[in-house]
Formats: sequence, C-alpha cells, structure tokens
Amino acid sequence: MNRLLTNRAEFVIISLVMKMELEKLDRAEAFRYMGHKGGEIPENITALADECEERLLKNAAPKFVWRVFDIEKTAEGVLVKGTPLVLKGRSIASHLRVCEKCVLMAATLGTSADAVIRGYESGEMEKAVIADCLASAAIEQVCDLAEAEIQTALSGMHFTWRFSPGYGDLPLDIQSDFLNVLNAQKRIGLTATENLILVPRKSVTAILGVSENKLPKGRRGCAACNLKETCAFRKSGKHCGG
Repeated sequence: MNRLLTNRAEFVIISLVMKMELEKLDRAEAFRYMGHKGGEIPENITALADECEERLLKNAAPKFVWRVFDIEKTAEGVLVKGTPLVLKGRSIASHLRVCEKCVLMAATLGTSADAVIRGYESGEMEKAVIADCLASAAIEQVCDLAEAEIQTALSGMHFTWRFSPGYGDLPLDIQSDFLNVLNAQKRIGLTATENLILVPRKSVTAILGVSENKLPKGRRGCAACNLKETCAFRKSGKHCGG
C-alpha cells in the first residue's frame, strides 16, 4: 500500500465503502450538545435518552466512503489532482501545508436515523432534542471509526485531523463537487440540497491531510478557526470540525 502511494506520479485512487454498527452512543458528548455542563443527569432525562438511543441504534445504518488523492498547491488553492476540486482559503492551505496527499471522506447515519428524529418532532419535542443530540454524537463516532479504518489502510502514513467544508474559510459551496468526487449518492446515499445542506442530515464530509513524513503539531479545532468569535456552533457548546 505504501509503495503504491509513494511511487505513483499522478493522483492515487484508493476508494472504499464501509458499513458498521454502533453498539452504544456517546452519552457524554450528546449531553454536552444539550448544554449539560456536568453533574448528575435527572432520571427522567436518562430514561428518555435510553428510549431515544435504543431507537437510533435500531434504525441507524452507519456507513462511510473515502478516497485518497495527490494534492498540489496552486495560486487558486489546494488542487485535488484528477478532480475539479480546488480547496480555497488560508485555513485549508495551512492545514495541508506539509502534506502530499489528502483523503476525502463522507459518512452518514442514513435516512432512517433522520426519520426517528422527525417522528419525535411531530409531538414529542423533548425526545426530538435528545435524539438529535444523540445522533450528532453518533455521526462523530462513525467519523472516528472511519478515520481509524483509513489510518489502518494507509499504515505508515501520517495524518492531520479532519477538516470539513465550511470550517474556517474553506467555502461550503464545494460540497456538491466533493460528494460527486466520492460518488456519495450512489455509494452511501448522501446528497446535498441547493442550500448545501447534507441529506441525510446526520452526515459529515471531511478532509484528512496525508504525509509520508511526521507532521508538526499545530492548533486545531476552534482555536484555529477564523470564525471562532462569531461561530454559532461554538456559542452553543458544539463544534463543526474534527
């Protein structure tokens, strides 16, 4: 695998679709999304979370797809070679500054997870909020598992943390091209609306920088984001990137 990555002059196509099952959801992360800042969770909320988690685990169909490409730094941005994608902005340029390749990945919980949340929204809003936060935690778990699978497949390489379209000053309007490059609609049922909203909603797209050399440590997350002072996610205790 590493010899293939090292010797090919043009873009590398290693593409995999993976399906998985989650045995349990990250309650601590879900409650953090709900604004919980520590202490004991009331029994009634725990009981509701039990019900919502059971339904989500029964209905979610987690899967992800990824591909790895050579990249080239140009005046317009970071070119993902062999695709129409140019990753624009200072944030992503800095993120990939010492990388020779990148992984494009997309993950989703599937339409049935969205249906669970919508079902609660029709008359049980407290459960809808809890289910939404549990599903948000779940898709992050899927991304973590996907990242682990990618690192295993590309053993010996070094990786940045994952960076999503819309994070920092990387434009969100690359979303459609991003999904097309991955053939995500056909492969995992993931699309984007005209307003660039992912469908199913509990889905993530992200970029991992890849290098044959050890990467320097750098700021990550909210600390590195140009929008950290005005970000609605950050104000609510959430985050948008890896």
